[in-house]
Amino acid sequence: MPVSSIQRNLLFIAGSIAAGIVIAVLVLRLWPDVFLRGAPVQAIPHSAGAAAEGPAAAPVLPAPQATLASQTDDMRPAPAGVREDRSTPINERTAMGITQDTFAPAVRAAAPAVVSVYVQRTERLPISVLDPFDPTRPRYRERILEGLGSGVIVDDKGHIVTNHHVIAGSDKISVELADGRRTPATVVGRDPGTDLAVLKIELKNLPVMTLGRSDRIAVGDVVLAIGTPLGLSQTVTHGIISAIGRAQLGVAVYENFIQTDAAISVGNSGGALVNTRGELLGINTAVLGKNLGAEGIGVAIPVDLVRGVMREILQHGRVIRGWIGIVVDEINEAELREVTLPHAGVVISNLYRNSPALEVGLARGDMIETVNGAAVRGARDALARIASHKPGSTVTITGMRGEQRFSVKVRVVEPPVQAQNR
Repeated sequence: MPVSSIQRNLLFIAGSIAAGIVIAVLVLRLWPDVFLRGAPVQAIPHSAGAAAEGPAAAPVLPAPQATLASQTDDMRPAPAGVREDRSTPINERTAMGITQDTFAPAVRAAAPAVVSVYVQRTERLPISVLDPFDPTRPRYRERILEGLGSGVIVDDKGHIVTNHHVIAGSDKISVELADGRRTPATVVGRDPGTDLAVLKIELKNLPVMTLGRSDRIAVGDVVLAIGTPLGLSQTVTHGIISAIGRAQLGVAVYENFIQTDAAISVGNSGGALVNTRGELLGINTAVLGKNLGAEGIGVAIPVDLVRGVMREILQHGRVIRGWIGIVVDEINEAELREVTLPHAGVVISNLYRNSPALEVGLARGDMIETVNGAAVRGARDALARIASHKPGSTVTITGMRGEQRFSVKVRVVEPPVQAQNR
């Protein structure tokens, strides 16, 4: 049957629609963005199967992995200026007592008050050639020796605390500040017994170290050592307090040291041992056992002792201590076995002429057991106990002479100059 024009038109339209559908399906598969661009997307339902309510929301895309990680407790951003150790979660770090990863604020507070101390002394050396005008008189040549240490500015008047051994025998002392200023320094006073000395400089606008409290420290506290080791000014090392109350080390007559494993080297002597707030805890004095291969054994004079010595020097030009005029040594093992002392003791090896000890009959060879009822732990401990009494008071000394025990009261006086500088 012949096809009418209407039928031909319908067939053409149907074919066009089918072709369009096929083309649309292909385009949708190959280029889906062509249809999705600009189309509104419904918000994701709060629960499975729940219909979203309200107006259409903006497209919701998956969050990048970094964004998701930053929301967990152990990956929170660190406070400004703090470098966080991300290998350990924050909650675990707090339990371990790790509360900060930088001590820069403490260094900024303390380091400007730490100075380099330069010293010069003249040494006379005999030479073999005799004086041609007087053959009996030897000839000498002089040489200049230079030394280096550290110091701490303790007030705005220019007073600096350092070690006595840093300036001992010096003819000339100069100080260089962290800001580059360099100036001569004079000695206000010195105390060989504690290995401390006080210097003074005449400069304005000085940085001053804040003095802390060494009676509040504990083993394990974090400390920083600041000084000029090997001539490298403003060097900072880090460690902990290893022990307190160290004595009988042979470093000074009166010892009560803080031990630390913060690195202390030549030139650090007289520098600062500070806490994490930048407050002075001690004056770095010595490193022990280097010649024996030991590492990390440094000692510092506690700031409470420094404060007392400094006050005495500024008031009197020296430290006033008690003295009875004895020189003591440790009792060796053979002597201990012979006398069978219940405590460790010391033996009087010598006495000063016209001394209070000589006046009351103490003699060489006497073994001292107690001072005012307290058992002595060694020679330095015995001297320190006597020194703690003011001139004009008395101390009771007990001990043994041969097989006989004795007890005697001795008048305490201020030591003569030659005894102070021993």
